[in-house]
Amino acid sequence: MKHPKSKAFRTILFLAIAAFGFIVDIWTKHWIFAELGRPGQKPVRWIIDGVFGFQTSLNQGALFGMGQGKTTLFVVLSIVALVGVAWWVWADLTRSAFLSTTLGLIAAGILGNLWDRVGMHRMAWTQFDVDVWGCKPENLGEPIYAVRDWILVMIGKYPWPNFNIADSCLVCGAILVGIYALFAPTPNPEEVAKELEKASENSEPEAANKPELEKSETR
Repeated sequence: MKHPKSKAFRTILFLAIAAFGFIVDIWTKHWIFAELGRPGQKPVRWIIDGVFGFQTSLNQGALFGMGQGKTTLFVVLSIVALVGVAWWVWADLTRSAFLSTTLGLIAAGILGNLWDRVGMHRMAWTQFDVDVWGCKPENLGEPIYAVRDWILVMIGKYPWPNFNIADSCLVCGAILVGIYALFAPTPNPEEVAKELEKASENSEPEAANKPELEKSETR
């Protein structure tokens, strides 16, 4: 195995965590919706009565349901964020496996919810949605562009907005980024200068040998 500070190791670590988190998120959404059906079809499945359970819901907005229906905006923002995370992993000069893990969690969260936002879960509006949720009859059979949420946590008598594994990855990743920003060691300017000097010294012999090679080719 390569040294954990190598860029190759960090890239593999990032991709592995992002892929694992994405797969777990999609699988759990599929499983719970298959078990409990659409929102409102079955009662809450309590794991800890009145405290923690499973309840399906569909969120066409963002955090806490804000921006309902603005699917295109959230898809664009998700893609921009994903590109930003990928660039950060590639361009990071601190060689931190901790940061690669953190960004892997964030990428998993973005991918999991983006999958739902573009309708890859292949859900469509049904007569049940018309009867129970007031869905417009003309939308029957149309794809649903909404994130599937299913984890229910009660704060006293107040139900915290339902969330999913992707949301959990995003929140944990954001917290870890904050910790990294606070406690990550600042690069020593002298060490950076030495590394640059060493790199330039290694490139000088190659440049010096180049004219000799050109002369030998012309003879």
